[in-house]
Amino acid sequence: MIYIREAHSTDGWQVDSNLLDDVLIADHESSQDRFEAVSACVIGLNLTMPALVDTMDNLAERTYSAWPERLYVLDTDGRVAFKCGKGPYGFNVDELEAFLEEITCPRVR
Repeated sequence: MIYIREAHSTDGWQVDSNLLDDVLIADHESSQDRFEAVSACVIGLNLTMPALVDTMDNLAERTYSAWPERLYVLDTDGRVAFKCGKGPYGFNVDELEAFLEEITCPRVR
């Protein structure tokens, strides 16, 4: 996972669900802000995957058209092996899960 700029910051486009879930994150002003936000995300969601943080110039976000969210899988050479539409409405988690299952546990044909 690469954590990019906050989609629903308290000083930006705050959404009711973030208020209800007490996810109150201001726009990042520094890398430290991003590191603190991703730490809260990892802990709050009980993530076990590695979490990286985008640069303050939003290089990953711009490279992968990742805002507000996007699902990609990169192969071992760093090439895009799976790409979905922009989230939250343009991607299909079931499709991603099927792709991951196929590459990690391929069926014998």
